[in-house]
Amino acid sequence: MAGTKMLKFVRTPKAMPDKRPAPERAQDFHEIYGEYIATKAEEQASRCSQCGVPFCQVHCPLHNNIPDWLKLTAEGRLEEAYELSSATNNMPEICGRICPQDRLCEGNCVIEQSGHGTVTIGAVEKYITDTAWAKGWIKPIVPRRERAESIGIIGAGPAGLAAAEELRKAGLQVHVYDRYDRAGGLLIYGIPSFKLEKDIVERRTQRLIDSRVHFHLNFEVGSDATLDELCARHDAVLIATGVYKSRDLQAPGGTLPGIVVALDYLTLSNRVGLGDPVAGQDNGALNASGKHVVVIGGGDTAMDCVRTAIRQGAKSVKCLYRRDKENMPGSLREVTHAEEEGVEFQWLAAPKAMHGETQVTGVRSIRMRLGLPDATGRQLPEEVQGSEFTVPADLVIKALGFDPEDLPRLFDVPQLAVSRWGTVRSDFKTLQTSIEGVFAAGDIARGASLVVWAIRDGRDAAASIQRYLQEKAARLAAAAAE
Repeated sequence: MAGTKMLKFVRTPKAMPDKRPAPERAQDFHEIYGEYIATKAEEQASRCSQCGVPFCQVHCPLHNNIPDWLKLTAEGRLEEAYELSSATNNMPEICGRICPQDRLCEGNCVIEQSGHGTVTIGAVEKYITDTAWAKGWIKPIVPRRERAESIGIIGAGPAGLAAAEELRKAGLQVHVYDRYDRAGGLLIYGIPSFKLEKDIVERRTQRLIDSRVHFHLNFEVGSDATLDELCARHDAVLIATGVYKSRDLQAPGGTLPGIVVALDYLTLSNRVGLGDPVAGQDNGALNASGKHVVVIGGGDTAMDCVRTAIRQGAKSVKCLYRRDKENMPGSLREVTHAEEEGVEFQWLAAPKAMHGETQVTGVRSIRMRLGLPDATGRQLPEEVQGSEFTVPADLVIKALGFDPEDLPRLFDVPQLAVSRWGTVRSDFKTLQTSIEGVFAAGDIARGASLVVWAIRDGRDAAASIQRYLQEKAARLAAAAAE
């Protein structure tokens, strides 16, 4: 069967779903790729070489069974493909949209390395699960039996949602607490709709609600309840808050009006798309319309900002990054999309100061070169003396990454141990923190990372919590028997 349905990469070229032209897609916030039709999905899945060592699977943080569900798709067995895909991933259609496949599964595809063009893994993954939603194959969770134990999850981002689903499957009573008015975390408020339309996230959270997962929104741990109080309510607690503290730019003039952080900018844009009344959009403080925009940074958040500014109608959008294109941390696929849409990249350039008196008017910058490598092997950027130049700017967006908030202070638990970077310390194997019965998962423990890693951590934490409950019950039973 595999010989007839698979291994077609030699005579069948790689073909992504249709991508809307840049001038058209730059006018709205809809996703830029269309959907495969069934025959096209089967054709592209059939290009898989079914290699003996599937490097795509090895390099996926979730170790998705990619060759297997590609084969099932090629054979038209989509419901089975969905069951296999969802067995290791709580949000396949979300990962299919926002994962940097060029750095993970597709970037390590064997036929890509041999020059035939990668299998379009992400697009097929998205197609499988979108089809499952459309055909009604995805239903609320009905556990085999209900259990009395209660679990509290702090944070409704990808790690918290993945853990909630796994724990609910086990019949546990799950309560999710989040500071925002919608569940989803950065999936809702951080990632723009042209990468991930919000109804995709909302149907995931609605499925959890229909599965009797209880959401407590607009809930601030520390003011509405302390961590100790949540521990008293629940048999175990998972901290999955993510990291939201934006790194600052240490440069003269860095506090001038018109200089904003990326998360504030993206959150406002997403709220506008969701139909919320937002003051910053009305008064223009966080609106790029008609402005010369400079984004500082080279990660995926910076790419989200530059592409959002284009869609808001900026006069010009420039991205400053201190390393070159080959050494940027963001997805090269995202850079290509941004370049097509009119973003200008200033590689090997770093800000030195901000110009302006009552409002930012420009970014004084300096050219960089890559010098000797550091301890990780990555070349360090060095300033090129005498190469300063100024980039005009009415709006400067700082996309320099995120750090953890001070959770011991916010949650009023000084005994919660954190690392020197501020991330919550947890046991490598169990993910349990310095407080018994309290676990940590996702960016708050790992540091700022990818959504797919947050899902992996949430799944691992759910498994650890179940083992903890079993061991606790065994200890109590042994004590009662004495």
